[in-house]
Amino acid sequence: MNIIIAGAGRIGTDLARQLSAEGYNITLIDSDPRVLNASLERYDVMAVHGNCAAMDTLLQAGVQEADLLIAATGADEVNLLCCSTAHGIHSNLHTIARIRNPEYTEQIYAMRDVFGLSMTVNPEKQAAVEIQRLLKYPGFLRRDTFAKGRAEIVELRIDENSKLCNKTLIEMSGIVKCKVLVCAVLRGGNAVAPGGNFVLQEGDRIFVTAPTENLSIMLKNLGIITRRARRVILCGGDSVGYYLAEMLVKGGISVQLIENDPLRCQKLAADLPEVCVVQGDAADHNLLESEGIATCDALVTLTGQDELNMIISLYGNSQKVPQVITKLSHSANRNIIDALALGSIVSPKELCSSNIIRYVRALQNQTGAAVSLHSIADGQAEAVEFLVDSTTKNCGIPLKELQLKPNVLIASITHGSKTEVPNGNSVFLEGDSLVVVTSGRGILQQLNDIFA
Repeated sequence: MNIIIAGAGRIGTDLARQLSAEGYNITLIDSDPRVLNASLERYDVMAVHGNCAAMDTLLQAGVQEADLLIAATGADEVNLLCCSTAHGIHSNLHTIARIRNPEYTEQIYAMRDVFGLSMTVNPEKQAAVEIQRLLKYPGFLRRDTFAKGRAEIVELRIDENSKLCNKTLIEMSGIVKCKVLVCAVLRGGNAVAPGGNFVLQEGDRIFVTAPTENLSIMLKNLGIITRRARRVILCGGDSVGYYLAEMLVKGGISVQLIENDPLRCQKLAADLPEVCVVQGDAADHNLLESEGIATCDALVTLTGQDELNMIISLYGNSQKVPQVITKLSHSANRNIIDALALGSIVSPKELCSSNIIRYVRALQNQTGAAVSLHSIADGQAEAVEFLVDSTTKNCGIPLKELQLKPNVLIASITHGSKTEVPNGNSVFLEGDSLVVVTSGRGILQQLNDIFA
């Protein structure tokens, strides 16, 4: 498949890395020759220097032979013009545009055919939705939902006071008193597929799958506080802050938003009258104390600087804030990040990339393609949801009789409204939903790829 990526920023280069590794033919367009040269040195891609919205540049990039165009520059207007121009040249081309401005939301939907858009992505809004879910159901570092909310994979950190510390996975079921499955463990930056005798240690990050109701039981029996936030402090009033504040006040949560830019504060106060907007430096400890950081239920750091977000989150943790969430644009140095008390980490780039990767794979394989896709364990594993259809092999055969590829695990099976953590006697039938976790290098394009 031939794919053009317009914009070699954070999302563009991350997509180029992932998609080129999966064997797609990637052409990267950018107006900055330095970022193009850097991508050429690191990834197996073609590069075109120029304005991605210009017809000549698109023709030079081979838009007439392309299957998909992803417009991921930093300007919504450029992305829209790029997709419209490309679609005008090649009417059968699939196009994805990154659109971040809330003012464009309604008209983009109403005029998607005019713009020639197959799909739009909004990394900031996706991040806000993810943070809202973490605030609504505290206790986990991360939650990925499958099967229309009936199954989840959640992330927990094992600390020295955890009831699971120094316990084997066989002992875990007696402690949590419900059926769950640990599908991956991150230890020292490396993902491990654990067996029953695996001993959990302080500092481990574990990824647990179970029906949603079982996760609540697990938290209760682990003694983890799950009281929902009533008052939240947001540090940073960019797009993520705007979207999140809007969602939270609709949910009846009191929001204090700290933003340094006075003009941005005025706009936020006008657009979000129910939010308490404070103009000031969120890194100022005196300001945070005066705004009641010690008594808030949650602190979310959303400034445009990763380092500043980390510093504020560390201070919030030192003040015993029950829930801390940190937005990070760069998460490459995870060994360093894991050593810091940053709470839950949300990356708009990773959320956006996962959605686009799922679309690409579905485009490649119209039959049996993934319904949803989540990267877990710092990108070392994937959790993929598939729908069992008439083309799926081995329906009705117990799992213990199946030969699966190495590093592939069936984590859950959903039959209608019921989700189960499978055992050797479990079977799947047409219409069921499967969540599959893979930590191997092979890509699961469709469900039948899991079988040896």
